[in-house]
Amino acid sequence: MEVSHDVGYGTIAAEWVAFAQELAEAAAAEILPRFRQDLGVENKLDRGFDPVTEADRAAETAMRALITARYPDHSIYGEELGAQIGKGPIAWSLDPIDGTRAFISGLPLWGVLIALLDEGQPALGVIDQPYLQERFIGWGGGAHALIRGELHALRTRECGHLRDAILSTTDPHLFSGAEAGGFEQVRATAKMTRFGCDCYAYAMLAMGKIDMVIESGLKPHDVHALIPVIEGAGGIITNWRGDPCKSGGQVIAAGDPRIHRQALVALRRAAN
Repeated sequence: MEVSHDVGYGTIAAEWVAFAQELAEAAAAEILPRFRQDLGVENKLDRGFDPVTEADRAAETAMRALITARYPDHSIYGEELGAQIGKGPIAWSLDPIDGTRAFISGLPLWGVLIALLDEGQPALGVIDQPYLQERFIGWGGGAHALIRGELHALRTRECGHLRDAILSTTDPHLFSGAEAGGFEQVRATAKMTRFGCDCYAYAMLAMGKIDMVIESGLKPHDVHALIPVIEGAGGIITNWRGDPCKSGGQVIAAGDPRIHRQALVALRRAAN
């Protein structure tokens, strides 16, 4: 697959698109044999529950080894193994299993998130669901999906009013205080809300099946890969103030800018 587009903050080389897919394959090779198997689950928090498994660490280790061997000057930011600072403007942001709770529950709603950052800006993103054989790739100027080997263009759908929108969030308990009130106002207006999809909801938004995703408490590695996929498919993804969201936090993604503006009326009151 060859993609080379100027996306406004650098040229995405075809070799980087191909390499991102190599990373996805390497992660899948570590993850799939461990999916729906009896794995030890560690909790990264003293209070609450933030799970990590052998599959998370093995997948990130495999991806980091490939990056270091091929592009030793590139920086690496990974969820499980931290930062490795290189010399140039290019960095890779890795979330080996976004949706570890889904993974340990046997649900195929997790995904591997891979992003190329150019001067800190997400320029290329991959959302890979290897169990379903679905890979979503965005580079700012466009987006497409490889679904069981077939190439499909990605395009968000039109949705002019929240009352017609399908909304998603991973967990209704992501929100507290004013956040919960803002989300509830949007949820009560939307046609339907689905929970528990993690990064897969953003892939479905890019495909035109879901209209909006609202979340809070995201880390940079949770959102870096999503930005080029959503924007490349014609959608919009920001924080709750309508500003760039590459740092994570409170995030809203929408397939149509009209419902994005409508939702921000409620969400801005709870924005931090």
